[in-house]
Amino acid sequence: MFVGVGASRVRDLFKKAKENAPCIVLVDEIDVVGRQRGTGIGGGNDEREQMLNQLLTEMDGFEGNTGIIVIAATHRVDILDSALLRPGRFDRQVTVDVPDIRGRTEILKVHARNKKFDSDLSLEVIAMRTLGFSRADLANLLNEAAILASRRGKTAISSKEIDYSIDRIVAGMEGTVMTDGKSKSLVTYHEVGHAICGTLTPGHDAVQKVTLVPRGQARGLTWFIPADDPTLISKQQLFARIVGGLGGRAAEEIVFGEPEVTTGAVGDLQQITGLAKQMVVTFGMSEIGPWSLMDSSAQSADVIMRMMARNSMSEKLAEDIDAAVKRISDEAYEIALRHIRNNREAMWLRITREKREHSQFNKNTQTQFLDA
Repeated sequence: MFVGVGASRVRDLFKKAKENAPCIVLVDEIDVVGRQRGTGIGGGNDEREQMLNQLLTEMDGFEGNTGIIVIAATHRVDILDSALLRPGRFDRQVTVDVPDIRGRTEILKVHARNKKFDSDLSLEVIAMRTLGFSRADLANLLNEAAILASRRGKTAISSKEIDYSIDRIVAGMEGTVMTDGKSKSLVTYHEVGHAICGTLTPGHDAVQKVTLVPRGQARGLTWFIPADDPTLISKQQLFARIVGGLGGRAAEEIVFGEPEVTTGAVGDLQQITGLAKQMVVTFGMSEIGPWSLMDSSAQSADVIMRMMARNSMSEKLAEDIDAAVKRISDEAYEIALRHIRNNREAMWLRITREKREHSQFNKNTQTQFLDA
């Protein structure tokens, strides 16, 4: 990039806006330009700061009746330069969350106008199953389902196409189904271990489906129905998720023996370690006490600030944090092992019955399995 080109383009933008007033100037992904100054090294960073300074200057030059409204969008408001958020600039922030169930239903109605559905398929049910989906996700869901129905020679979208499309959006493309053998048995017990521990641990999300169909990098997957409000999670719920996450490794150890545990739990271990550490350092849910042990500098965009945040923690406190994380993980693993031991026979009977004909368990099958 030539020096000064970015600032020149900002000047040209606002000049054109004044010539075409009244108008709206929309700056998408403003964190690319508006990142906190002094957080980088090199000429590229200097050029970005020149663009930011020019943007601040242009916004300061507005009078009350220019007829120009400046709107910016970002996913990272936490890293924006404080000068951008001062009164007279971007001083009004509007948070746009993913839609709730009513919003999802209305969005689905819009994208369903030009599509045909089976009479027994309800958009309200689809909305209930798509918690956390954005508007784009919902549009993509119905488009994927319509394409799949067309490939199958159908004239209307059924629940099977919806199920497949949800799985594809959440977990990725479908891979080749495993043939019978030790690997399939390992994956089967691993995934059902997640389902057992999740269902038997108070506070865990309900099991929706267990599948042995590979998707993305996963050989098998276990789906859970998330809580209605993902922003308020209790200590019991967090601990239950750790127990559920360790259910796969626990099933491998109990069924096949400790020497036969596999690398299939690597993603689970990363996830539960992160949850346990959050409980200790972020949420104050350990014997260390109700402290927030995460230095705000550790989240800084500045590499040097992050390094300083790590070095500011005493060795004793770091050891206490590691010990608390280990205690939570060890306690959760013991519970997971106990769940598998107590339900091993029922698990074997249900898996033997189901895997003869199916490659996945749905919610009803899972309920029957646990009753067994």
